Amino acid sequence: MRQEEIWDAETAQRYDTPGTVMFAPDVLGPTVDRLAALADGGRALEFAVGTGRVAVPLAERGVPVTGIELSAPMVAQLRTKADEATIPVVVGDMATVTAPGTFTLVYLVYNTISNLLDQAEQVACFRNAARHLGPGGRFAIELWVPELRKLPPGQQATVWRAEPGYIGLDTYDVLRQQVVSHHFQFGEGREARVFRSPHRYIWPAELDLMGQLAGFELESRHADWSGAEFTAESRSHVSVYRLPR
Repeated sequence: MRQEEIWDAETAQRYDTPGTVMFAPDVLGPTVDRLAALADGGRALEFAVGTGRVAVPLAERGVPVTGIELSAPMVAQLRTKADEATIPVVVGDMATVTAPGTFTLVYLVYNTISNLLDQAEQVACFRNAARHLGPGGRFAIELWVPELRKLPPGQQATVWRAEPGYIGLDTYDVLRQQVVSHHFQFGEGREARVFRSPHRYIWPAELDLMGQLAGFELESRHADWSGAEFTAESRSHVSVYRLPR
């Protein structure tokens, strides 16, 4: 599955779900608050800006936001909410494509760095972030923690959400450090809709090493955007890397 095939016009049309899951105010509000503080009065660049879930409210907070996005249909959906002058977007791969200017913050939300399917691409993404930042600039990443502790010998999948009308599960290839997320949506009938996306999972320590290779130092790590403590039981983390001043 190629990323440009996954994030097609149909997916872009269905992506925005105001008020639910990652669009819920208690999720989106702290995300925007923290990113606005990290931007520290400067310009922000979002890798994989998508339909503008975060970029639009961040721009409304007065932070100048530019985006890089691989999927033209996702950008088209963003354009229903913000024009090119408000949120400029460069179409291309976030690991290699550059946007004009220098930024104080580059950010990647909702596990998107794992959409890069090999380690070399993920390291290149860090280096591309560093390329866009001035001295002291920050790179913020939101990423889930691989749930391998839930896998007994011989089992290859974990169910991470089960609720009426929806089941989410991940299938792991621990040899290749790959995971495929499966999202099943269904109603009262016999038919169901499935959406699948491949990822390369990254341990926090491996992510820190990628940062070092690109010249970053880890500034902070929390369990969420509100600043909760990151522990051995945390299912995700928000890690902020910073270049030397």
